[in-house]
This record gives sequence, C-alpha cells and structure tokens, in this order.
Amino acid sequence: MSDSTTPQHKIGSGFGARSTADDVLAGIDLTGRLALVTGGYSGIGIETTRALVKAGAQVVVPARRVSTAQENLGGIEGVEVDELDLADLDSVRVFAERFLASERTLDIVINSAAVMACPETRVGPGWEAQFATNHLGHFALVNRLWPAIEAGGARVVAVASGGHHNSPIRWDDIHWRHDYNKWEAYGQAKTANSLFAVHLDRLGRDHDVRAFSLHPGGILTPLQRHLPKQEMIDQGWFDEDGNPTDPEAFKTPQQGAATQVWAATSPQLNGMGGVYLEDCDIAEPAPVDGPRIGVKDWATDPEQAARLWALSAQMTGVNAFAD
Repeated sequence: MSDSTTPQHKIGSGFGARSTADDVLAGIDLTGRLALVTGGYSGIGIETTRALVKAGAQVVVPARRVSTAQENLGGIEGVEVDELDLADLDSVRVFAERFLASERTLDIVINSAAVMACPETRVGPGWEAQFATNHLGHFALVNRLWPAIEAGGARVVAVASGGHHNSPIRWDDIHWRHDYNKWEAYGQAKTANSLFAVHLDRLGRDHDVRAFSLHPGGILTPLQRHLPKQEMIDQGWFDEDGNPTDPEAFKTPQQGAATQVWAATSPQLNGMGGVYLEDCDIAEPAPVDGPRIGVKDWATDPEQAARLWALSAQMTGVNAFAD
C-alpha cells in the first residue's frame, strides 16, 4: 500500500468561492462516464447532476423520495433515479445489489445527501440519525459498490462541511446517548465524512481510486428544513421578513456545487487524494484560533480515520477491504 500523501495546502487552482459547477467543467468532456450522486435531486445535489449531464456524463441518482426526485429531475436527459434510503442498511444493500447486477462501472461517486441539525432522532439499532445517514449509510454504500468503483478507477467525493469545526469524533459517545446537541452531532457527522475520505484514499490509491472531502460553502437549500425560522434569524442569516441579512455571505446553489464537481473531475487533482477542499481548491489547515476556515486536524488525522473505518465496518458489517 502506497503511503504517499497529498499536502493539505492550496494548489492555486484559478477558481474560487464564486466559481460555478459549469465554470470548473469548462473544457472537460465526460461523455461515456457514469456518475452516482446521492442527494442529486435537490439543493447543490441537483446542480451537480445538471452540470455533470451538461458535460456529457450519465448520472445515477439514488433517492429516498423517488417520486420527488423524478419530478425534480424531469426533463434532464441522461439521469436515472433509483430507490435508496441511507438510514436503512437493508435499503443500501438492495440498491447496491441492483446496481452491481447491471455490470456497470463507476467513474465518479459523490456522497452529497445529508441531514443537518435535526431534532434527536434514532435509526436502525438506536444510532444517532445524522451520523448514521451522513456517514454510516455512505460508508456502507461505497463499500458495497466497491467492485464497480474499483473497476472504473473512480474518484469518490465525500461532501463534508465547515460544520466539522463543531465537533471531533466523540469516541466515548458516538451516538449521542447523552447530552444531545444537534449542531455538535452534525459536526461530528461531517468530521466523519472527511475522515472517511482520508482512509478510503489510503486503501484505494493502489487500485487507482482516489477520494476527497470538501466544504461546499454556505448555501440556502432544503438542508435547512429542520431549522426553525427564529433560529435562522438568531443565527443572523435572515431578518424578520425572511430576507438574507448578508446575501454575499451565501453562495448560489450553482456555486455551492462547484467544489464537489471540481473534486470529481478536475485534472488538476490527478495523482492526488485524501485531502479536504473548499472554494475549488485544496484547503489550508485551520488556524488554532480564529475564523472557521480551512480544515481542523481532527478531520484529517490518519490514525483517527483508520479507527473510524474499523468502527464503521463493525457497525455496518460491511468492509470491502477486509482480509
């Protein structure tokens, strides 16, 4: 297994916070490529799907709400909707079996689906819903789809968030059975997304599979559906009339999709992997004190990444790399 690592520092991509998914795909031809985008029917996910299709890719969109996905994606050629509930590991297994039976290979996997700051919710065997959906569901999905991912030499993109600053992995209470805090639980799930990419890249690079995680930026999308209006006002996002207090503080969905599309397709990242991205570039390490920019060391630590992988394999019963 190769131990070469990509430095967690900017490479000067030429793109930035206001670049769109179409901008980063300019000149890139994805004809004949197959992408899978979870959550690819709303928010930044649907903009990701649109951009990939526009560049020539075929896109599979697994969806918990199939009819909604079909409605939202209606009229976009080259998109296939299938049923998948990331919070239900049986659903993940059945979807993966269906896909593998088609004997297709994957060139791109983008784990974009997520829940954010929901009230305390338990799924499966009592798992905290944000960790279970955002991390464990995607962990099981990628491991079950590994034959198609390996055969395609795919890039796997885990959509994390600057929310990872809220919490490292709570090893002593990973499912928040005590003192549940919805924002810290969301932060832990996003830290898990980043650590997943770190270890998948380490395991996959000798198979020509590379993985990245990223912060898409602040975007107003259906991801906020669990937040009361007053809380968003208290956060300073909106005024009392529901208007953004600082429109410049938020990206458009097209801009929000750009970093994950760049991660999935850019030749600038050839030979790289295992790093956290933001604003269409590799992010810098976060300052110890100061603004919430860059990536915390707890979200890129290879030892914690390996520990989380082993624990996730134990919880889900799935590990494509088991000896």
